[in-house]
Amino acid sequence: MKISTKGRYAVRLLLDLALYNTKDPIALKDIAKRQGISEKYLEQIIAILNKAGYVRSIRGAQGGYVLAKNPEDYTVGGILRLTEGDLTPVSCVGQNPSDCERRNQCVTVRIWEKLYDAISGVIDNITLADLVEWHNETSDQYVI
Repeated sequence: MKISTKGRYAVRLLLDLALYNTKDPIALKDIAKRQGISEKYLEQIIAILNKAGYVRSIRGAQGGYVLAKNPEDYTVGGILRLTEGDLTPVSCVGQNPSDCERRNQCVTVRIWEKLYDAISGVIDNITLADLVEWHNETSDQYVI
């Protein structure tokens, strides 16, 4: 399994909204500039996030986007599943496993289940609030 740019950029986009959350809407062009991501690509991603209720759009000259919830209410797992779809390493495990005639006698399915559980255990327990905290830890370091 490999996370695409869509999933990675969605996490960065939401993190940017969380970092610069002043309750005022943030223009997509500002996020694009800070993150070094094409504004056109962010428009595609923000449409997915907006439709799912992850962000709210504010129209007008001073419009832009704001988080729909608090940063602690978003998990990296939720963001990635929204943008990437199913994160299972193989189709026969996960939340909606496909029917496999060999599943009952397949020893390797245990590997894929453990891998899926390990990945889910990490990404489902990291929130945007955690990412904000990690960002602040690294950006607060200075050298005298």
